[in-house]
Amino acid sequence: MSDLLIVDDTPNNLRLLMNLMVDQGHDVRTATSGKMALRSAQASSPDLILLDINMPNMDGYEVCQLLKADPRTETVPVIFLSALSDSMDKVRAFEVGGIDYVTKPFQIEEVLMRVKTQLDLQQMRKQLESQLKDRNNQLNQAQLQLLQQEKMASLGNLVAGIAHELNNPIGFLSVSVRNAQGFLEDILCHLFLYQEHYPQTVEPIQVNAEDIDLDFLQEDFPKMLKSMESAMNRIREISTSLRIFSRGDKEKKIYAALNEGLESTLLILKYRLKGSDSRPAIVIKREYDEIPDIECFPGQLNQVFMNILANAIDMFDEAADSLSIEELRETPQVLTIKTGVLLDQQSVEVQIGDNGLGMTEAVKEKIFDRHFTTKEVGKGTGLGLAIAQRIIAETHGGRLKVLSQVNQGTTFHIYLPISS
Repeated sequence: MSDLLIVDDTPNNLRLLMNLMVDQGHDVRTATSGKMALRSAQASSPDLILLDINMPNMDGYEVCQLLKADPRTETVPVIFLSALSDSMDKVRAFEVGGIDYVTKPFQIEEVLMRVKTQLDLQQMRKQLESQLKDRNNQLNQAQLQLLQQEKMASLGNLVAGIAHELNNPIGFLSVSVRNAQGFLEDILCHLFLYQEHYPQTVEPIQVNAEDIDLDFLQEDFPKMLKSMESAMNRIREISTSLRIFSRGDKEKKIYAALNEGLESTLLILKYRLKGSDSRPAIVIKREYDEIPDIECFPGQLNQVFMNILANAIDMFDEAADSLSIEELRETPQVLTIKTGVLLDQQSVEVQIGDNGLGMTEAVKEKIFDRHFTTKEVGKGTGLGLAIAQRIIAETHGGRLKVLSQVNQGTTFHIYLPISS
């Protein structure tokens, strides 16, 4: 069933055409002037318009031009019905956007056939547009997936490579420090034994012991080795965090701890959290609950955490450009990360929030759109949050939403099922 709009200032013509179209099973609206036709079409776009030319105040040509200039009605096919039979009148009708022209007095069969033809063409056009839209969506999703895989693979390979390169020197230094501690203990024991049996040494040995501050060395050198051991353990923790962040999980989901993933991501971004000449260090507030390991692709989730945290840091850097260092010290820039379990929904929640600039409603509506970005040209592709939305919603069956108010900050809420 199609929705037709018939426009004619002659009542008899209107009744005849309306009855014909109703008998064919169409829904019919009528208008007796150009203004009425425009209001009706703009209120609810019809599938087809039958339009008379000779009407008072506004003729059919002007009506058609206005219809084609309006995005709401520009695709609606218009068939002109007119007693004007001059070829120039027909040419003008097509120039203003008409799709067909029927001369009065018309044959009923001809009008019905022309209406049917245009409705069939209109239906085919809509089907093609729908198919094209579906294909474009599929193409966009494929491109998005490819970009996601390329970005994750590139970052993962880089981080995994760094972690791998750290392993050998870390292992060597760790063993060397332990050996050095053992050697030092042997040397000190031998020195203590020597001092015990020869407390009165010759003068050159006494002078040298004072020059090198032997008592201080005996006390401090073991402490120095302990500090070196602590530093090695810290480097080992960093290497472990890097491996956690870049873990390969492309083929199937595995159980992983989200708190670990968040910490590994913060480690990657640590250099950007530090203070600089333009702003103090960004404060990190952790409110981690004990949450179960969830079945997921942890590497992809770490990418989501990375995108959200990096965007917040970018925003803080941008805000710092317009504030003095004293103003920033009075109101520290804070990132708050919370995790928890939603038992009623059998899911876990991750919140990543900031106390920054916030977003307008217009920005929030587009924040997950592909290629939308608020950053300057060359500083962002707009793909980060679109990829994040896809990872959370499509890959993990979760939800990603944003709450934000201008000058009140922004919080991203990530909801993930505990088991897929």
